Amino acid sequence: MENFEPKENGEWGAGEQGSREAGEQGENNYAPFPNAPSPMSKTQLLLHLVPIVGFFPSLWTLYRGQGNREQLAISRLSITLALTWLLSYLLLATGAATSDFFPLRLFILNSFLTSGYFLVSIWLILRLMQGKSSRLPGFSSLAERVLGKYLS
Repeated sequence: MENFEPKENGEWGAGEQGSREAGEQGENNYAPFPNAPSPMSKTQLLLHLVPIVGFFPSLWTLYRGQGNREQLAISRLSITLALTWLLSYLLLATGAATSDFFPLRLFILNSFLTSGYFLVSIWLILRLMQGKSSRLPGFSSLAERVLGKYLS
């Protein structure tokens, strides 16, 4: 794959070095957005917001206590969302299993809750990819109060 560099006349094209590796020609320190998170950091943040699976890297990040403020905030939010969903899911499933009157309604409510959890997680991922804030009004403050006290 060729490395494209600006030519002297202002157009973009293949540089003189052609397809040599970046290590041979030196590092390019140009960053189009200087305050933007690095691609690896953004990928890690996206992984933290994946429903159910993102709980584990989020817990590991908070346990180690390493990461910038945004990584810790997203980890707290991810854990809060996952634990809230799990607790509600278990309570609704238990209620549906023991109830004589409302089992179908509780199972339907349980499916709405699960769908909502997945949709909120996908919405947060999309907002993160757009560079917008990934805060939820109720859950972010709850995550800061509860998990900020114990895991950070």
